[in-house]
Amino acid sequence: MPSIQSARILILATHGYERSELRVPLDKLTEKGATVSIASLEKAPIKSWDEKNWGDTVPVDLTVEDVSIDDFDALVLPGGQINPDLLRKEQKAVDLVKTFINSGKPVAAICHGPWLLVEAGALKGRKATSFASIKTDLINAGADWRDEAVVTDQGIVTSRNPDDLDAFVAKIIEEVEEGRHKRRAA
Repeated sequence: MPSIQSARILILATHGYERSELRVPLDKLTEKGATVSIASLEKAPIKSWDEKNWGDTVPVDLTVEDVSIDDFDALVLPGGQINPDLLRKEQKAVDLVKTFINSGKPVAAICHGPWLLVEAGALKGRKATSFASIKTDLINAGADWRDEAVVTDQGIVTSRNPDDLDAFVAKIIEEVEEGRHKRRAA
């Protein structure tokens, strides 16, 4: 069980991530002492979506192909409509999510980020939440959908929207410090 001060956390994102849903976990987890890396489909800066228009960019540390799960203690999946929709079409990104799920390491997804959990087959029989517009997608994937700020089921953390970011990050920290979770594979 790593403390958050020594934890290594991976954020998986691409163009169109909701700015606050990447920046707030990145900043708050880093402030707590975690080492946070960003993986994407290419090793080039990725552009955010900031409310109603394109926003700033963040640098990418490594590509999905270069990720070794052994180098990380948890995975964070920010939302935005564009980002997870692009990622769920890429088998290598879905496979990375499955690998984290199957490892028992904490996986956290916010807003539309749970689309990747749906694609990875990780929600059947699990409690979860999401942005309200994809509620039916999660239910159809077998999730027990809840309208709560943060829902956790065996180390899989989900939240609804940017208003839930404080609770989302606090739960990520708690789950990282609990360590691996015994759960069925995706």
